[in-house]
Amino acid sequence: MTNSITKTHPKILTGQVVSVSGAKTIAVKVDRLIKHPKYGKRFIRSKKYLAHDETNRSKVGELVRIQETRPFSRRKTFKLI
Repeated sequence: MTNSITKTHPKILTGQVVSVSGAKTIAVKVDRLIKHPKYGKRFIRSKKYLAHDETNRSKVGELVRIQETRPFSRRKTFKLI
């Protein structure tokens, strides 16, 4: 038996580019709609992910898709697709 974990279906998220920080790095804000467990009201939660952009082709404000991948750095575990 091996202890390696293989992921056959990596996460794919859609979000908006909020920052083009550094070389080959973009910050993507991903919004999701959640429902309050007790009251039932729906509201938006957002999270910011750092993603690898190999060709530096993304601009601030664009809608992009990112995919989970091996770690590129401590916080950068997604890449632009």
